[in-house]
Amino acid sequence: MKVLLIGSGGREHALAWKLAQSPLLTTLFAAPGNPGIAEHATLVPISADDQEEILAFCRGHEIDFVVVGPEAPLVAGLADRLRAEGFAVFGPSAAAAQLEGSKGFTKDLCARYNIPTGAYQRFNNAPKAKAYVRAQGAPIVIKADGLAAGKGVTVAMTMEEALSAIDDCFEGAFGEAGAEVVVEAFLDGEEASFFCLCDGKTLLPLAAAQDHKRVGDGDTGPNTGGMGAYSPAPVMTSAMIERTLTEIIEPTMRGMADMGMPFSGVFFAGLMITDKGPELIEYNVRFGDPECQVLMMRLKSDLLALLHATATGRLNEVSAEWRDETALTVVLASKGYPGAYEKNTPIGSLPDATLDAKVFHAGTALIDHQLVATGGRVLNATALGMSVEQAQAAAYRLADKVDWDNGFCRRDIGWRAIGRD
Repeated sequence: MKVLLIGSGGREHALAWKLAQSPLLTTLFAAPGNPGIAEHATLVPISADDQEEILAFCRGHEIDFVVVGPEAPLVAGLADRLRAEGFAVFGPSAAAAQLEGSKGFTKDLCARYNIPTGAYQRFNNAPKAKAYVRAQGAPIVIKADGLAAGKGVTVAMTMEEALSAIDDCFEGAFGEAGAEVVVEAFLDGEEASFFCLCDGKTLLPLAAAQDHKRVGDGDTGPNTGGMGAYSPAPVMTSAMIERTLTEIIEPTMRGMADMGMPFSGVFFAGLMITDKGPELIEYNVRFGDPECQVLMMRLKSDLLALLHATATGRLNEVSAEWRDETALTVVLASKGYPGAYEKNTPIGSLPDATLDAKVFHAGTALIDHQLVATGGRVLNATALGMSVEQAQAAAYRLADKVDWDNGFCRRDIGWRAIGRD
């Protein structure tokens, strides 16, 4: 099978690494890819947002299957364009991708189908949003409605923080994503991520993970795109997974079909495990980053077979097997992230990969044969262990072997699971 993978981040490197292990694969292309992905795929210099060039490439190279990694091309309708041309695609339609593309759409879906989530209101202007916040009090959550690269959410612990977050949205800090704001109740509990494949009529549960969003140790400082993750997440017991499926994901699948936009792809449910049980914080319509890295490290099954079955409506014919070990990934980020940071800083060397440990590239490039850091989140040191403690120790050993002066990382990824023991 000739496969084209769309994207250039750590998530896509993990997907490429796993896809390359499939006996079904004949050729793997990646557009645009990164230096790490180049170990497993032929890189194609096409932007993930250039639908015309992607279509032309698929036609010219007789691509059998397209795997779309990031959310923006899905929200923009890339999967629709490709399917209209007869290509099999992993990823939802633009209509179904509203689950991630619009926070308000998802909250309205939850209200319509009785899916447990925090109480909310939608606003298109600052005065009304601020009046609602003043009436509700803090803590409270302010979200830019649209795609903001993981940065459009403020968990405001004070009234001043909430009002400032509303101003940020309506004054353009997140571009068009902030033209509408969702204000929702603060949910108290422990966060977890749950992943589930869906072909529109069948669900295949994958695995749980826990991400660490804040930049500093002990979950302090501003939110980021994610500073590390591990899988499985102990908070997601078998009973909690069952409730998540029956109370949240199954009603979503049925609801989307009922509304004429059946969902095909991966449900990434961001959850808060509260005293009442699982409640939905938000949906993403692609694999998480850095959660994908730990999922791929644990997955025993053929990823290509699973994704192709999802795309072709045959999910009932496949199953997913997982390694029992814990996988943990540590994000190495550019100093200054999530604020301003220096770009194109040199990365001297990376440790060799083993079956149980690998550094995935998230924001790198080759400039004059020198590996450089181009993004905020740059590398993902990922390792397996028989326990969270062992996986954590192995991932930090790997991270400490990276020769990069401008990098930093949190030193406590996995602390909630370890504290649970």
